[in-house]
Amino acid sequence: MEIGHDIRAAFREQARACRELGSPFTSKLCDLFATRLQPGDPIADQLLQWRATKSASQPLIALRVAGALHGLVLEKRCVALTQVYPPAECSDELVWQGIADAMHTHATYILDRLTSAPQTNEVRRAAILVPGFLEIALCTGLPLSLSEIGASAGLNLLWDQFGYTLGDLSWGNLASPVQLAPVWHGSAVADQVVEVRERSGCDLNPIDVNRHEDRLRLLSYIWADQTDRFDRTSAAIDLAQRPRIRVEAADVLTWLPARLTRNWSGSAHVLYHTIVWQYFPEAVQRAALQMITQAGERTSASAPLAWLRFEADDVTPGAGLRLTLWPGGVEKQVARADFHGRWIDWRGW
Repeated sequence: MEIGHDIRAAFREQARACRELGSPFTSKLCDLFATRLQPGDPIADQLLQWRATKSASQPLIALRVAGALHGLVLEKRCVALTQVYPPAECSDELVWQGIADAMHTHATYILDRLTSAPQTNEVRRAAILVPGFLEIALCTGLPLSLSEIGASAGLNLLWDQFGYTLGDLSWGNLASPVQLAPVWHGSAVADQVVEVRERSGCDLNPIDVNRHEDRLRLLSYIWADQTDRFDRTSAAIDLAQRPRIRVEAADVLTWLPARLTRNWSGSAHVLYHTIVWQYFPEAVQRAALQMITQAGERTSASAPLAWLRFEADDVTPGAGLRLTLWPGGVEKQVARADFHGRWIDWRGW
């Protein structure tokens, strides 16, 4: 087997995913890396040897590369690369020339960016979560206290400050600069007033949206030809700069115990996350699951626990939104949705 075979396959797989998710440019970029990357410079050698040293992170390598290159463009560091990025439409040859120039002149920057996992903080996933929050509020009749795992910049901790069109239902702040209107399938969602009593999140590397460099880093993981996602995320960042939401720098096993053992009497504690569970090692998944289940078994009707998660589940299309409610531990898949929230198939509780 040739050196880098697995990495080339990872780039090809990401190219396919980008095509399906509406980013032809990022698809082209990944295909170019799959076919044209050759050993001989620090970045190519690092990528082609990735499996030997960082196999657990291999599925993310194409997105790390895309984020690093887009970061160079947003920071106006590489003219040759900027000239072949959207809105320009260039041949494969010209795009690869721009990439090669960036890898040659900005190797230190790119290599540094490859050490960190992507953080997209996809705002449209809030539209997937909101029907779940409405169901929790309806079932419990209580205000919600929020705990988000893998919160990144905390944009989706502000879901109640966005506006939504969910089928026939308009909900939230319809004057918000962030308006979400996914294609809706399935049953109607409950129209429910929701009070958020408290909100907090954790992330291994939280992004501070009040720092210019962090803002650019977050935006760099938005695919360069998806201007609607870019503009929507920028608007959400502007919202997040005002309330100074709290995202703690902590791993899930360190952060969860205090959240799960806190006295939440008079509110429903909602633990939630989106497309993060797959990145935890199996041992961490097992330990977190045990913590959550044990906490659920200790709940009462005056302080229930809800676990709402939107995660890949090896079923197509999209990913599943699952909800578990304690006391009782009843669990249901309440929806399927596009990974980027373009459509939702709501099944309800």
